[in-house]
Amino acid sequence: MIVSGESSGELYGSLFAKALKAKCPEARIIGIGGERMKEAGVKIIAGIASGFGISEAFASYRRIKETFKKAVNAIEEFSPKLLVLIDYPEFNIRLAKVAKKKGIKVLYYVSPQVWAWRKSRVKTIAEVSDRIAVILPFEEEIYIGTGVKCEFVGHPVLEEIESMTEDKVSLRKNSGINTDSPVIALLPGSRPHELKSLLPVMIDVVRNFKAEFPDYNCRFIMPVAPNVDIEKYQIYIDRLRDEGVAVEKENAVKALAIADMAVIASGTATLQAAFLETPMVVIYKLSPFSYFIGRLIVDVKYISLINLISGREVVKELLQSQADAKNIMRELKEIMLNKDYREQMITRFRTAKEMFKGRRPSARVAEMACEMTA
Repeated sequence: MIVSGESSGELYGSLFAKALKAKCPEARIIGIGGERMKEAGVKIIAGIASGFGISEAFASYRRIKETFKKAVNAIEEFSPKLLVLIDYPEFNIRLAKVAKKKGIKVLYYVSPQVWAWRKSRVKTIAEVSDRIAVILPFEEEIYIGTGVKCEFVGHPVLEEIESMTEDKVSLRKNSGINTDSPVIALLPGSRPHELKSLLPVMIDVVRNFKAEFPDYNCRFIMPVAPNVDIEKYQIYIDRLRDEGVAVEKENAVKALAIADMAVIASGTATLQAAFLETPMVVIYKLSPFSYFIGRLIVDVKYISLINLISGREVVKELLQSQADAKNIMRELKEIMLNKDYREQMITRFRTAKEMFKGRRPSARVAEMACEMTA
């Protein structure tokens, strides 16, 4: 049984499911996820029901509660040999405790961000897990001395990128994009609060860019995560399309591979862009209350994965009121017009990527799953 709480986790779950099916074709897999996991052969017992931030989580509370009940019922009905948890700590730690009481083994794949906040959870996660697979190089040492076996397996997004067979020129040609025109990818995230707060910003950025560079014939593309209900945000989508933005439910990796630069909501997409060597500016907004609480409890200097891994500001992060069209435009112009700035950013992307090369996380976690259920 695989449990993911949002779009990036569901991607990892789908890649893991495919690897597990290849290694153990007889395996039956159930889980909480979306279309990608379903396509990978997972019987979906409930859809993703994530909430992020204090006020955002309250808004999703009823759906999360219903999903948890379905997860517990599935454990009762199917008695899985192994529970594979992907991040999503508030939900998954509780579910792990239910599984452990029933003698079900737990593999925590993609550890919660205990290095950022609530470090006290390390002991709890170790207690409810039989094994842990982490995807960031500095996470392995966090669990030393806890008694649980923990391994850095690499990051699944690199697998997805390395599986691509087309180069940028071919991708653009097949997408009907003139290779001489600058292409900017817009990735506003997948959680409801991200889309509500960042889609209006994306509209402003497009309008400002077109007004300032009317002769550039710049193309804008915005991939939307498969699990997003586009109709809920139709008013914003229509405005973006009116401005000439190509909005489609498609692979974010493809969009980032096509793009010359990107505006990205902090999350997995920042690492995808870095591995693809696509310069970016990172933005993020929370409700004022969630941000205030976050400043009190989160202990990190940066929020984007590429900056965290690098231990320095490789890309500009614009948060809350700073995440506006004026500041984003300033950074896009720096990337576009300052060759040295752009090349330095790409060089640092390559340095970070070296930490992950040679690892096959989905295949390795599938091996762990087979070992734990043998």
